[in-house]
This record gives sequence, C-alpha cells and structure tokens, in this order.
Amino acid sequence: MIRLRGLTAFLLAAISSGGGAHAAALTTPALTGPLVANPNPFALDGGDFGNIYVTGIVSGLAMGQSNSSQAPGDAQTLADLTNAQISVQKTDGLFQFYVQAGQYAMPSLGLPYQRATAASAAFGAIPVAYAKIAPTDNFSIMAGKLPTLIGAEYTFSFQNINIERGLLWNQEPAVSRGVQANYILGPLTFSLSLNDGAYTNKYNQLSGLIAYAVSSTDTITAAGSGVLGTVSNPMAPVANQSVYNLIWTHLDGPWLITPYIQYTEVPTIGAFPSTSSWSGAVLASYAFDSNWSLGARAEYIAQDGGFDPMLYGHDSSAASITITPTYQYKVFFARADLSYVHADSPSFFSSQGFPGPGFGRRGANIDQERLMLEVGILF
Repeated sequence: MIRLRGLTAFLLAAISSGGGAHAAALTTPALTGPLVANPNPFALDGGDFGNIYVTGIVSGLAMGQSNSSQAPGDAQTLADLTNAQISVQKTDGLFQFYVQAGQYAMPSLGLPYQRATAASAAFGAIPVAYAKIAPTDNFSIMAGKLPTLIGAEYTFSFQNINIERGLLWNQEPAVSRGVQANYILGPLTFSLSLNDGAYTNKYNQLSGLIAYAVSSTDTITAAGSGVLGTVSNPMAPVANQSVYNLIWTHLDGPWLITPYIQYTEVPTIGAFPSTSSWSGAVLASYAFDSNWSLGARAEYIAQDGGFDPMLYGHDSSAASITITPTYQYKVFFARADLSYVHADSPSFFSSQGFPGPGFGRRGANIDQERLMLEVGILF
C-alpha cells in the first residue's frame, strides 16, 4: 500500500485491521506530518485478545498576537497547555477499539484563542472513542465518537503541519457521534457515515468519502457531508450546513503538498437567509532531514449572502498565510507558527455601535498576526 498522509491516511488506518501486533501499525491518531509518532510505543500483552497499545502526547505553547478579542481566555500574550492526552488502542483481530482521553486546546486562525480548560468541553474528556468490527482486511464498521471525514486538517494540533487549524477547518465538523462503514477495493477507498455532524446530538448528517490512489505519489479524494433535516438552531449554521471537498495529496520524497477546495451551503432557517461559501487552500511541507522541516499553508474563503458567524459578516471574505518550522528529535519536538489573517472590512458593525465580527476589542480590525511556539513529547 502506498504511503499516504492527511485525511486519506486516517481513513486507511481506520479501515485496515493490521497484519499483526507491530508498533509500525499504530497509525492512529493520524499524523499529517512533519511530526512522527513514537515508533516503539508501550504495549500490554493481552494474550489471546491481542496487544493493547498505549501512546500519548504532552505539549504546551506560548503565543503573542495583535488585535486580541474580549472573549474569555483570549489575550495579546498567553501561555497554555495544547495537549495532555493518552490513547489506548487494539489494532488487529475481528474486534478493535480506539480511545483518546485528556485535555486539549484547538487553536484556529481567525478565531479568538480558547484555552484548553474551555476547549476541552467541546467534546469532553474523551474526545474520540470508537469500537470497530473488521471481519476482513478490506471491510470494517466503526461506531462511537468518530473523527470527521471532511477536510484536510485534523482536530488536534499535533496531528497537523501547522499548530493552528485554518480558515477552512473553521467551517468543518471535527468530531461526530455515529456509525461508519469502510471498504477498500484495490486503489479505491470508500467510507459512509451516519452521524450528528457538528456534534449536535441529532443523527441527521450523512457523510461520505471516495479516495483514489492514482499513483504511488498521488491520491485524489472527494468527500461530502449533507444534512438530512434541519436542526432548529438558527445561530448555529454549521449544524445545518452541507460541506463538500475535493482534495489532492502529493507525497514525493521530502515533499508533501495538499491543495483542496471546499464548498459549503446553509439553507434558509427562519428569518436567516441561505448562505454559501467557496474556499481553497494549499498545505505543504518540506523535510530538510530527519529532524528539520518547514510547513506552510495559504487559504482564501469567500461567503455569498447570509450571515455566517464562522466568517466576518454578510458577503465577507478572508485570506491567510501560515509558516511553520518544525524540529523533532526522537519523541521531543519544538515548532513555531507565524500566521497572518486578512478579512474584508467588518468595521461597518462597530461604526453602527455594535461589536463587529472582525478582530480586536470592538471587532473592527481587518488584520491579525500571531506567533506561536509549541514544545512537547510524543510517547
């Protein structure tokens, strides 16, 4: 099987039942790179039941930013815990499982910083947990709290090229409760899930994914998620939106390049008109050697109509650029994010006496710069 990263890497890891209890099979939680998981994780001998592996991460950050908001926990400068998580999993046999527990932050571009003590309330102390039945190497069924099939970035900082998630990720579901079936047919990978989308506890989202391994270096993925019925919460358009992706992953030597496009649509809900958005991003990473790498991400997103609080007002748009140098030595890593976000003018709101959807104390600023430093260990 070709070596894949990103969304497709997680999917193939989730589907595969493994070929024996080897540390190399521990591809969950998935890492886009450049961070590499501990190749020799702690294993408990379960006898006939099979090995149970225990892994984890502890990491923290220091951050400085311009135009901080009045949101609780946000500030011009701050320090925080980004991850204190442990994972327990069984990776082979008919019955398998994965449990990830602990505290976590979910820093994201263009949104006020939310500290780990508050962010961890989003999905609870066990953000990901599922059981999997794998009767064959090519087919499996998973049920529980599942990582989304949507997008090219993962929920937790250590899984991605950059410390912060991007503007496109802000519109995507992250973890959903539900059931998912997976099937591999040669170079094709299929997945279908019935879930609660943006963690609404309403099981009315249908998500699907098709990935095609074009060559040993290139994979094309189409993914989508649509609501089967509206959730009666007009202030949470993400709970009612449909999301569609087209993703190309190119992995060749030291290069990882992932461009993708995204379309979202929210129907009319009560007095709130329908809205849609088009966006695109390019994520890339270059490994200089086994220790040093440089990652980057560029994005643009534009909304048509409506008012989506995930963006910056009616007919708003935004662009971002992020640069992330990374150093890893064995289980230790250190990296930095230098990011810039520019939104079209949201100052109209503050000029009318209302807090704007932009940056700064009044939400009237159109730019934000951030510098983040993160250090940690993957064990």
